[in-house]
Amino acid sequence: MAENKEEMNAITISNVTKQFKVFLDKGQSLKERLLFKNRNRYENRIVLDDISLTIKKGEAVGLVGHNGCGKSTLLKLMTRILYPEKGVVDVKGRVSSLIELGAGFHPDMSGRENIYTNASIFGLTKSEIDKRLDDIIEFSELEEFIDNPVRTYSSGMYMRLAFSVAINVDADVLLIDEILAVGDANFQAKCFNKLQQIKASGTTIVIVSHSLGQIEAFCDRSIWINKGKIVADGLPRDIHPQYLDYMGEMRNEQNMKEKAKAESKQAKEAQEAKAASEEAEEAKAEEAKQEEEAPEVKKRWGNGDARISKVTIFDANGKEKNVFHVGSKIVIKVDYKVKKMVKDAVFGIGIFRADGVNCYGTNTRIDRIDEFNITRDGTVELTMERVDLLPGKYLVDLAIECGDGIPVDYYKEACAFETYSPRGDVGIVRIEQSWDFPDKP
Repeated sequence: MAENKEEMNAITISNVTKQFKVFLDKGQSLKERLLFKNRNRYENRIVLDDISLTIKKGEAVGLVGHNGCGKSTLLKLMTRILYPEKGVVDVKGRVSSLIELGAGFHPDMSGRENIYTNASIFGLTKSEIDKRLDDIIEFSELEEFIDNPVRTYSSGMYMRLAFSVAINVDADVLLIDEILAVGDANFQAKCFNKLQQIKASGTTIVIVSHSLGQIEAFCDRSIWINKGKIVADGLPRDIHPQYLDYMGEMRNEQNMKEKAKAESKQAKEAQEAKAASEEAEEAKAEEAKQEEEAPEVKKRWGNGDARISKVTIFDANGKEKNVFHVGSKIVIKVDYKVKKMVKDAVFGIGIFRADGVNCYGTNTRIDRIDEFNITRDGTVELTMERVDLLPGKYLVDLAIECGDGIPVDYYKEACAFETYSPRGDVGIVRIEQSWDFPDKP
C-alpha cells in the first residue's frame, strides 16, 4: 500500500534544507581579495529550512510567498539546477522547466537550430524533435522568422519560441517560474489554454507566481512559503486570504516604521534647531517653514479659523494601520485646532483613487448632523463600517467648512490607505451579488 502511494507521487521533498553564502563585501579581483581580506566576510543564509511535501501525479500546485521566501529556490531544486545541503528531492519522469526561458539559446544560431538545441536539453532525441518541430514553430507563430538568427528577435519573439519548445516536450513534470506573461494578450490566452490541455493530459505542474488570480484559475492547491518554511497548504481560496492578510500586515508595519522614522527625524531636526542661537534659530525656522509649507500651498486652503492638525487611520480593533482587506471597517480620526470660533461648522471627506477618480464623498450636513459650532480644539471620528473599495491606493481629502460651503481648512490628500483582496473582481467598488439560473437543468 505504501508503495502504491509513492507511485502516485510525482514529486517528493523530504526534510530539505538549502543555504547560500551571502558575501557582505566581496573583492572582485584577485588583487582586491588579497589586499582586503576583511571584505571576504560572509554569512550563511538559510533559504529553505527542513521542508517536506509531496505532489501527486497530475496535480497542479501554486507556490506563493513574498520575495526571498524560497519559492524559486525550491523550484530550482526540483529541476536539479541546485542541490540541497540536507534532505532528498525526488522527481519522477521527464522534467520541463520554464524558469529561465531560452537559457540554452545561442544568439548566432537560427530559431530552428535553437529548437533542436533547447529541446535536446530537455531530453528529446533528434527523431522526437523532428516529429514535434512543425508544432513548435506553429505554436510560436514565428514561421517567417524561424531561420533568422535569434539575436535579430525581439524579446517577445525570443520568449515565445522558448515557451513553445518547453511545452512541447511531453514532460511528466512541468515547472513554471513567473513567466506566464509571454507575448501579447492573444498569445497569453493561447499559452494558458495550452497549459490547461497539458494539465488535463495528466502532467504534474508546479507554478511560482505573484499573480494569485492565475493560481486560483489554474491550480488545485496552493502552498504558502515564508522564511523558508511551509506556513499553509491547501485550496487556493483558503490559503490566499491568509497570505494576503499577512502581506497586508507586513505593508502596514513597514508604513508605520517609515512614519516613526520620519517623525523621529523631524524631532531630531527640531532639537538641533532649538540648540542654535536665537537669531539663527529664527532665520532657520522661517526658512524651514517656507520650505515645509511651499508644497502644501496647493494642497490646503481656507480662512484659517480652524486647522486640521493630525489625521490617524484605525481598523475595527483600534489598531493604527493604513492597509486593509476589501470590506473592512475603517475609522479616520481627525484632530483639529481652533483659532477663532467656527459657526455652523461642517466636516467633510472625499476619497479618490490614485489616478484621480472620485470614489466617494460626504459631509456632516449631507449626513444630517445637527448644526453646531466649534469653539475649542477637538477631535472628530468618521467610522466607515464596510469599505468595499477594490484593491488599490486611495487618497483622502478632509475639510472643515462653515456656513454655505466657506472653506476653513480644506486639506487635500490629508492621508491615504490601501486595500487588497484575493478575488479578481474589477472596477472601483465591490457590489455584493448572487447568480441564479432558474432554467438550469
